[in-house]
Amino acid sequence: MNLKSIRYSEVLRQVAVLSISATIIISCGSSKAVSKSKNSSSSKVSKSESLRKLDSKFDGKLSGSMKSILKDAERYLGTPYKFGGNTSSGFDCSGLTTKVFDENGLKLPRRSADQANTGKNIDLEEAKPGDLLFFATAGGSKVSHVGIVHTIENDGEVKFIHASTSKGVIISSLNEKYWNKAYLHAQRVL
Repeated sequence: MNLKSIRYSEVLRQVAVLSISATIIISCGSSKAVSKSKNSSSSKVSKSESLRKLDSKFDGKLSGSMKSILKDAERYLGTPYKFGGNTSSGFDCSGLTTKVFDENGLKLPRRSADQANTGKNIDLEEAKPGDLLFFATAGGSKVSHVGIVHTIENDGEVKFIHASTSKGVIISSLNEKYWNKAYLHAQRVL
């Protein structure tokens, strides 16, 4: 192999690394700030303050299937993020939801954008543990991230479990500014 071929191969490798890096940055749970307010016909939430004052309709009761889904999701807390991952060695956001629901006999599409069209669209006030939350982490209104409602606090704060690109599988709050701005809508698939 001559010097020119080696340089060309190196350039191709660098382009591939940059392409993969860009894909990861704009996929599940990127840390890029979202500057636009999200408007969704299915969501009455458009500002941070609205989520903080949420009057949840959740009665505190969980079905057996919801408890099982949450228990399985919690089992993966701390698992690292892996683009395209759907095993305990690493998950991306939709890989986590697909795996957890599959373990409970429910088949979800693999991509978060497809999961956003599965089940019944619900208002956030109606959300309960086990429901799915969808986000636009790359700006705009295109679904690029999904999480599972984990708990709804007495003050209405919604916490969800998801695979973050920076921290792996964690529990976050919709009261966090980043997630609040990126929130699009909720779906019930159970």
